[in-house]
Amino acid sequence: MDGGATAVARAHSNIALVKYWGKRDAALNTPAVGSISVTLDALYTDTRVTFTPGLVADELWLAGCRVPATRISHVLDLVRGHAASMGLSAARLNAIVTSTNNFPTGAGLASSASGFAALAVAASGAAGLTLADRELSILARHGSGSAARSIFGGFAEMHAGTAADGSDAYAEELLDRAGWPLAVVVAITEHGEKSINSTIGMNESKASSPFYQAWLDSADDDLNEMRSAIRDRDFARLGQLSEYNCLKLHALMLTTRPALIYWNAATVAAMHAVAGLRAQGVPAYFTIDAGPQVKVLCLPGDAAAVQRAMVLVPGVLEARISALGPAACRLE
Repeated sequence: MDGGATAVARAHSNIALVKYWGKRDAALNTPAVGSISVTLDALYTDTRVTFTPGLVADELWLAGCRVPATRISHVLDLVRGHAASMGLSAARLNAIVTSTNNFPTGAGLASSASGFAALAVAASGAAGLTLADRELSILARHGSGSAARSIFGGFAEMHAGTAADGSDAYAEELLDRAGWPLAVVVAITEHGEKSINSTIGMNESKASSPFYQAWLDSADDDLNEMRSAIRDRDFARLGQLSEYNCLKLHALMLTTRPALIYWNAATVAAMHAVAGLRAQGVPAYFTIDAGPQVKVLCLPGDAAAVQRAMVLVPGVLEARISALGPAACRLE
């Protein structure tokens, strides 16, 4: 491969139905618990990676602005290590990375998941590597734990793993998006970055919440039940468990010292609006990650009604309808 090779990739955001919070090994960025997610077609990141001769350090340009490259350099170092083992010139080169999201960055919409998944695909491609999906998932995980799931479309499960080297902490597809088409309405209540970084929040929960061990101990039951709901295409069971797991996570966050309060008034109002939809006979269920945004799971035929209900909630700035999304891929 000649110096200056470029690759562009697109990866989609995902939302966890059974959530990940806490790290088993901070250095390897392995999760303390497994997770199951759906990938979103409407939210994505496009990333270009160019290995450039003469560049003194990696550069990251996000939405046209240069930002610190520390986290992406860690992933790029792993790519350069792979390239060195194969005698490829990317091993000796720094890279220019340009990335854009079609949704708010750092606001609780999993921009790090789509961002690092896109980086893994684009960087390995630019370096001349051909990596299997599992290898890409592990590579993406080093940047963001949830990014391991955004390598895949449809429904994906992330395995926490037990190996000391992190080799069994990866995601895999449970069911492709055509296997069970669902819709998600994303109710955006803030466009700015969330107040507390997820990694910092995870560490604080582990150190101080009396519920942290219970969170770990109950994870396998939730994963088993969610796999069964997906296998049986049982939407009510999937939705009820998504809400339960979400609220359990936020109970853990609220009992962290100091408390991690990611919700705002619109978040709570949207939760009540979802309950109101169910009372009217519309099957809809919310889930909320580390941020103030509310994602509403529904059947495709109900998506427009759910969107209308969300935009009427005071404080909801916009509501986007999304189908389930595809796997991360090269664009050129």
